Amino acid sequence: MIFNKDTAEKTAELLLQINAIKLNPRNPFTWASGWQSPIYCDNRIILSFPTIRNYVRDEFSKNIEKQFGKPDVIAGVATGAIGIGMLVAESLGLPFVYVRPEPKKHGRQNQVEGFLQSGQNVVIVEDLISTGNSSLLAVEALRAAGANVKGMAAIFTYGFDVAQENFKNANVDLFTLSNYQNLLNLAVAKRYITEEEEATLREWNLSPSTWGVEK
Repeated sequence: MIFNKDTAEKTAELLLQINAIKLNPRNPFTWASGWQSPIYCDNRIILSFPTIRNYVRDEFSKNIEKQFGKPDVIAGVATGAIGIGMLVAESLGLPFVYVRPEPKKHGRQNQVEGFLQSGQNVVIVEDLISTGNSSLLAVEALRAAGANVKGMAAIFTYGFDVAQENFKNANVDLFTLSNYQNLLNLAVAKRYITEEEEATLREWNLSPSTWGVEK
């Protein structure tokens, strides 16, 4: 679910402007999962644009507090959301921790890095939601550490049905600055893509794991 429509449209436009999101239906990308995709999103690029990263920080800060109430701690998901998560924590005057995909193999073998007390209310900041599996590993780690996870806030989601189901099953509220639907609407309106390319992008979104696979 998006925080609000105005933010969703503005965020989508900014991501397209700086090529954090690239749309290429004619020459698809290959994801790490092996999926073929006409879209690629790399929100780490946001950190290189001060005005845009500040916009994302401010939208996160006000909407997190509005939606979840002010938490005790902000957690970022490693590695993509560490930078923006720190900015949000600084803006809200809150402690920050980050969550690794798995515990370290050496030293203290931490998965949650930073100071976190059992019972503290935590909001997780994430950069991108695809299936939600990796993001929900962070939820599991924080809950195992005794945190009360109030919810997750992400920059962008592809809006896959499987992600919605995964978050529902994990009992985690997810809100995003923008999503796939608002991105496509804006991309057509601003002529980043043609109506034919929009149709291809919508087709992919319905079945991303099988799209582009020769039968």
